[in-house]
Amino acid sequence: MISEPIFPSLEGFEPTRRTLQLYSRVITAVPRAHGIFHPKWWHVSLKVLPDGLMSDQVSLPDGRALRFKMDLVRHEIVMTVDGETARSFDMAAGQSSTSLAEDVLSTVAALGLGGPYDQERFEDDEPREYSPEHVDHFLTALVNADRLFKQHRSTLDGESGIVQLWPHGFDLAFEWYGSRVEVYEEEGKEVEYPSQLNLGFFPGGPDVAPYFYSNPWPFEKEVLLGKTLPEGASWHTEGWQGTILPYEALAGDPDAEARLLAYARRVFELAAPTLTK
Repeated sequence: MISEPIFPSLEGFEPTRRTLQLYSRVITAVPRAHGIFHPKWWHVSLKVLPDGLMSDQVSLPDGRALRFKMDLVRHEIVMTVDGETARSFDMAAGQSSTSLAEDVLSTVAALGLGGPYDQERFEDDEPREYSPEHVDHFLTALVNADRLFKQHRSTLDGESGIVQLWPHGFDLAFEWYGSRVEVYEEEGKEVEYPSQLNLGFFPGGPDVAPYFYSNPWPFEKEVLLGKTLPEGASWHTEGWQGTILPYEALAGDPDAEARLLAYARRVFELAAPTLTK
């Protein structure tokens, strides 16, 4: 019996990916406006489930809990109140993100929550394309990337963030924090930022193929550039600085799991010493 690849091809996914991104911005507008604020903005991210993505919880005026789930198996957005389905929205119906937002936010308003909402994040009047087949492939890739990121994170000493999907870029990632501290002046005040190394999965964009990434900050190019990376991975310095492993280098490969973990481990081994000065 031939097992399914953990990273199937994402060819042709882009129109559907953009739909998912816009829809994710719609549902996370609610915890962005009404959720418990997290200093690293974790309250606006989505967390991976075996069958999709879940928003953070929002408290309603009557004390009940509101939550959104992007069910990527049933292909619907489900709004729950105290764990019970209050309303669902068909993602395959071709609804524009502007129209979806009107439906979602009017439903939320009926429960006692009002804006303001940053509508520029999700307003788009174009009908949306949604392919269940492409979503099935994406869900497989997403769940496996989430699993392997958490496996790698468990091997690291020190402080790490959670694995989460960011609606703004629609990428899955987590950060490991080093002991090095950088100080910047912002609005007349000195602000400290911890050094960090991320590990992420970007499922593509307009004219950009999907890829994995792992980027240290600050990026010590004099130390890092030229160091050998695993097969398929390379240093990246155009637009952003770090490393990149094209998704297609792993797609369909039966050794993809070992290769992704080896990539993450190698970048950590190279970058961590520069982040702990």
